[in-house]
Amino acid sequence: MGISVFVVDQERTFADALAARLEAEPDVEVVAAVHARTPAECLIVGRHADVMLLDGDLPERAAMRLCEELCARDDAPRVIMLSYASQPERIVDAVRSGATAWVRKNESLQHLLQVIRGVARGETWLPPAETGQVLGYLMADQERRQDNDRLLAALTPREREVLACLAKGAGRQEVAEQLHLSANTVRTHLQNLMAKLGVHSTLEAVALSRPHLEQLRGSS
Repeated sequence: MGISVFVVDQERTFADALAARLEAEPDVEVVAAVHARTPAECLIVGRHADVMLLDGDLPERAAMRLCEELCARDDAPRVIMLSYASQPERIVDAVRSGATAWVRKNESLQHLLQVIRGVARGETWLPPAETGQVLGYLMADQERRQDNDRLLAALTPREREVLACLAKGAGRQEVAEQLHLSANTVRTHLQNLMAKLGVHSTLEAVALSRPHLEQLRGSS
């Protein structure tokens, strides 16, 4: 069976031209080529493709949001971001969103086909010139997450409950009511947990805890 590919780009002529060239390959089947301003169609059609070629130059992180939504599903395609540029920060954003490859739009068709075939086999691909920086960013992210894990592990169960309530949007009075505590007790818990986390405001504490919200909920 061939590799089913879905092309999504904000430039209709680019999407159509790329789809036509890919369709000429014996092992590639283009299931659709759509204008990127139709996100609902992207989500529906994308579920039936092995690989999605997604325009990484869409404004306001639209490509990253679409990638995140697609990759959250069990039947998600493997996403290759296409872009006219290859800044490490944007590639990192794409990887965090679930993309498995980043290819410049001015690369040759043969190079793109090589990446498509590799991604369909479960491989990943990053531009060699940016790979070092991208990996450095991702490793730093991992170290920060491990640091956060250690900090949150130092909280008492009650402090974690207070932080979980705050992370869900509750104010201090609501926290007191939900946990059946006095306002002074909540204030004390907040002071203690902020000291342990090394932050100076509840906003900082909530921001640090957001990646661990499910873990906090589970402990409350």
